[in-house]
This record gives sequence, structure tokens and C-alpha cells, in this order.
Amino acid sequence: MLLAARSAVALYRLLDVLPALAGDDRITRLFTLVPGSEFDVDALSVIDAVGGRTIPWDDACRRTYDLVLAASPKGELGLLRGSHVLLPHGAGFNKSIATEGSADSASGLDPEFLMPAENAPPTALHALAHPDQVARLAAASPRAADRAKVVGDPTLERVLASLSLRDRYRTALGTGARKLIVLTSTWGPESLLHRRPGLPAELTAHLPHDEYQLALIVHPNEHSLLGNHELAERLSPALDAGMVLARPHEEWASVLIAADALVTDHGSTALYFCAARDRPVVNVHRGGTELIPGSPMDELLSQVPELGPAETVREMLEAYRPGTGSWAARAAFAGRGEALGLLRTELYAILGLTPPAHRVPPRLLPSPAPASRTPAAFDVRAEISTDSVRIDRRPAGTGPPGHHLAVEHGAAGERFARSAGLLYRRPGPPSSTPQDMAWSAAGWARHALSEYPGCRSAAAVVSPDLCVLAVRGDERVHAVRVEPRYADGRIIRVDPAAALSAVHAWRSTRQGEPLGPTVLTCVIGDHAHRVSLSPATDEEAGQEI
Repeated sequence: MLLAARSAVALYRLLDVLPALAGDDRITRLFTLVPGSEFDVDALSVIDAVGGRTIPWDDACRRTYDLVLAASPKGELGLLRGSHVLLPHGAGFNKSIATEGSADSASGLDPEFLMPAENAPPTALHALAHPDQVARLAAASPRAADRAKVVGDPTLERVLASLSLRDRYRTALGTGARKLIVLTSTWGPESLLHRRPGLPAELTAHLPHDEYQLALIVHPNEHSLLGNHELAERLSPALDAGMVLARPHEEWASVLIAADALVTDHGSTALYFCAARDRPVVNVHRGGTELIPGSPMDELLSQVPELGPAETVREMLEAYRPGTGSWAARAAFAGRGEALGLLRTELYAILGLTPPAHRVPPRLLPSPAPASRTPAAFDVRAEISTDSVRIDRRPAGTGPPGHHLAVEHGAAGERFARSAGLLYRRPGPPSSTPQDMAWSAAGWARHALSEYPGCRSAAAVVSPDLCVLAVRGDERVHAVRVEPRYADGRIIRVDPAAALSAVHAWRSTRQGEPLGPTVLTCVIGDHAHRVSLSPATDEEAGQEI
């Protein structure tokens, strides 16, 4: 069997099909790169990463195969001898690319590519995901539709099979109690990143860090065109603020499962999100020539709220009507839960082989990687009352200054540390080598006040529940204990650095007063956490950090 791919995105689709034939030692799986795409640069590295055996194109054209599997009709596939099976490389046919093939043809349905050249082998199977796609294929190429069957979507099968791993994915991302908002950008001039390149940074500046987490899914073609380094440089302000940039193979789907809401252009990634679970969707697509009228994505975008300025994102997500996304997904996917089984039957029929007795289920999606960068300096806004402080932290420099600047020592630059009103230090990672000197929690806090004259409070984070705090002008050190919340059977913790900001802000209204035992409520979004403040015991003050 030969898997023939023109680009990384087409290759990813083919890899999702492999479980249909897994475990059969009668089948040898080979790969080749179909020449002619400007987005082919990542495909070979992906084959390398999965350990596949690659056949050079010229050699591939000289051989004969029992099965040739492709996820794009473009390129000189007719030179490959064998029974051809063609799958879409996205969720349906939603876009028309003006620079490719016939004018106004949907990408993947262009007769120019669907009709085999003279003496080329006909396509044995067009494996489609929905009956409407068969009808559209028939309108574009009646001869091709004769060999079309609805088998469902193998990539969606992986998403559905992995839904129970949602908590694992959120833990891997470090989401916690925050709401995860995912942005998706397709490729080309009408994509989110081309039309609104500043939107990720605008959202990271607008959404409170302790209430929201952002992630971005970028089409593999953009990864191939720009390279990961260039893409990261362009997105640097948002990445510095803690945004997750999902890797283009598999990880994007894990992030979709973890998400609470979606901000999308006209790329079909949104349909996988909607098919998995009904969650809010917001539209940032504002017309153009690429979106096919009446396609599932067109129907979805016409029914969901449209995002204007970044600061309205929460209002727009609340305006989403439940059920809208699920309805659009049903127009894109049929045979949910059956795709690998149906495809397996068709492929073995083409091969003329009896399928093995065993069946291989869809492969579960891997856990995504956390953000590559995390903010370590925050402008903190504080609303202070007698025994309660509402905290809103934003990455420093992304908006106007707040009540104070809170900085993590050893993670932020010295300029931020010199300007901090609150300086805190987290425990260091365990060392594999013996250490004969370390700071005590109280020792470091007092040292920080002496080293940084502008700092009003310094604290050592000993554990998620305990911090040791020193306040300028107070000879004592204090223990700050942060209690978790219990809600719906879950234990919810707040970042102890946010609780320290609440104590620091509350203390700033009581300058000169003795700091005795106190209980405060630290409010972050919809969550309230009990924070107690008392003189530190010798054991607490002496904790090693």
C-alpha cells in the first residue's frame, strides 16, 4: 500500500486511516511525497517522525501497488499504478481557492483534478463523510461520483474516541479552573491570522489571566509556509502572555476537546469542535471569495455571533445559541462512530482480502504540550473592601497599569523586579546534585526587601497552600494560607501568587496598622477563595525553598 501525500495536512489525514488496516502483516505501508505543492516542506519530516519508509517519487511511479491512498486529487496521481482511494483532507468541501484549478470549484471537487488523465487508473473509491458530499461530487464530476461511498470521517472518529480524556488534556495544558478559548485560523489571505493578525495579542491583553486561557490552532499550510520559528516570532506578544500554540499534527484535536469556546474563521476545524460537544462559537470571518455558499461552514458562520472588537468576546460567546454548532456538524458528518469499520470493509474489498478477525479502534489523541512561555510579571487590578479583594491580573505591559505590579523573581527580567510592588518566588525544581546551601522562606523574603528598595511585599511560595510573606516596615513574617474551594465534587485551587496580590492590596489600605491574624476572601471571576493571614511559626518561616 502506498500513502501518497502532497502536503503535511494531507499526510495527517492518511495517518488517521491507518488503524483500519493495522495489525495485518499481509500489508506493507509505504509513503511517497507527490511533487508540486508549496506546502510539502513538513511532510517528509512527519513521515520521518512516525518512522515510515519513504519511496522517492520517481521510484514510486515505476512500481505497481495494490492500493494507493491519497487525501488530495491534485498532482500527478495518475502516474501511480494501482487501485486509488481518495479521501477529503478536511471536513467537507467548504472553500474555493481562486489560484487553483477551475474557477469557482470547491477545493477537492475540481473536475480538472478529479477526471483521470488518459491511460491513468480510475479512482476505485471516493471515501466521503456525508451524503451531501456525494451529491456535490456528482454535480462536479458524475463519473467520479459513480465510485463514491459515504464512510464517515476517520479524523472525527479519533476526536470522538478521545472525549473522555478532556480532563487529562486540560491538566496537560495547565488550564485548571480557567475557561479555555481556542482560536482557529485556516491558511490564505482570508484567514484569521491574515485579516486580524493582532487578535491573539488583543485577547490576551483583554481577558484576565486567572479566568481565561488562550490557545491557537493554525492550519498546517501556514506552518509549512512560514516555518515554526517565523510563526512564533509573529505571535510573540500573545505567546509571551501565555497563549498555547497547538502543534499541527494530532495536538490541535486534543486542544479542541479541552476547549470551552471557539473563535473561528471559515476553516473547517470548527466543524470538528462542534461535532465533539455543543459549546459556544464566535465568527471572525467577514466575507470574501473563498467560502462556498450553502456549505456546512457557511451555514455555521451565518448562525453564530460575529466578533467585533476583542473586548466584546465574552459578550459574543454568551450570545451563542445552544444547538447551532451541533446542527452544522450534522450537515458535515454522517456515520459517526462507524468510519473506520466502513472504510475497513471498503479497503479490504478493493484489496480482495478477507479482513482479520481483530478490529483496531481509533487511536486516542496524545496530550497537548503546555504553553511554551508563561508570564511572570502582572499588572494587578484590585477592588478592595473590608475583608474581600477582587483580583484581576493581566500580563505586564499589555494594558494600563493596575493597583500594583506583581513579579516572580527568577522568572521575570530585572527591570520588572526593580519596579515590583510585590515580589514572589516559587520553589525551584528538584536538583539531581547535592546542595549544601538554600534559602529559608523567611530568609529569602527579608533578603528580597533589602535587595529591592521599591518592593513593598516579598513572599516565598512554599506550596500551593502556603506562602511566607514579609512586609516592609514589619519585623515579623507572616504565613499566608490559601484554602481550596470545593464545587461539584472538584477541588479548585487558585494560584498562590494571585492570593498574595490580594493580601498585598488589602495591606496597602492599612499602612501603619499592625498586621494581626486576618481572614480575607480573594475573588477571581466567579470563584471566591478563603485566605488566612497569621504570624508565621518557626517551622513555617524555616521552610526550605
